[in-house]
Amino acid sequence: MVERMQYLNQSMVSHFFLEGLMYTAEHPGLFFLLFLLIYSITVSGNLLILLTVGSDPHLRSPMYHFLGHLSFLDACLSTVTVPKVMAGLLTLDGKVISFQGCALQLYCFHFLASTECFLYTVMAYDRYLAICQPLHYPVVMNKRVCAGLAGSTWAIGAMHSAIHTSLTFRLLYCGPQYIAYFFCDIPPVLKLACADTTINELVMFANIGVVAAGCLILIIISYAFIVAAVLRIRTAEGRQRAFSTCTAHLTVVLLYYMPPVCIYLQPSSTGTGAGAPAVFYTIVTPMLNPFIYTLRNKEVKRALRRLVCSSQESPASSPAP
Repeated sequence: MVERMQYLNQSMVSHFFLEGLMYTAEHPGLFFLLFLLIYSITVSGNLLILLTVGSDPHLRSPMYHFLGHLSFLDACLSTVTVPKVMAGLLTLDGKVISFQGCALQLYCFHFLASTECFLYTVMAYDRYLAICQPLHYPVVMNKRVCAGLAGSTWAIGAMHSAIHTSLTFRLLYCGPQYIAYFFCDIPPVLKLACADTTINELVMFANIGVVAAGCLILIIISYAFIVAAVLRIRTAEGRQRAFSTCTAHLTVVLLYYMPPVCIYLQPSSTGTGAGAPAVFYTIVTPMLNPFIYTLRNKEVKRALRRLVCSSQESPASSPAP
């Protein structure tokens, strides 16, 4: 037994090497600037939405409360992956990640991604209540319920991620150390395990598949009722206003759900070339979300104008020393 423990201690890897994205090694400087631009737009855009929603008194409805959570999630989700990708483009040491760092990155990524998945479902339910049951909406979706729904998405996301992280890193990793991906995710990490990963793959398929499919089905059901209710609105202006509040949410749901289906339901397809779908929903979608919600929502655009005008007026209105 002692000899076996010594062997396990000697064979455990202390770090991993992230191979990164295909084609980026040919022009690392160019891709570094590209990812720096994307990351800057993502963080600044989402923080601007968060600041606007939090400071404008006209954006106090539950929809904007959930939008604030979404903006914070997008900024954090991009922060979990993009800085490490950029570091790997600068130096070889930037591609190295410790065993504990890999576990932390995997946990944070799935915590934020699963929380966002649940949040999209809550946002669809909110739109269903607002459009299909407008008289009951203020009572049903009060501040307490709104805060409870938002908090539950974070709590369930944390538990969901803890299950996958513990199952992934309870396995023995004795080499190789090269992760054929640009961040620590479940499928590419499991490929390096020196143990049978059948149970992990079944749990991943069942858990992530059931959660994603369940959330997507609830969203589809909500929007089926929404479409039926909107079509009963007699005026074209009323129908357009109702649809305008939903199209932004539907757009980001489609952008968010399609890439993970290609990744987690086909774990054998991982590799540097298989990172394109993940780039889309981990890097591109968080950047696009502020533009989608801003361009499709007149109230957010008006609130942004008020925020910009107030920031410009404040220095002018301050008294001279």
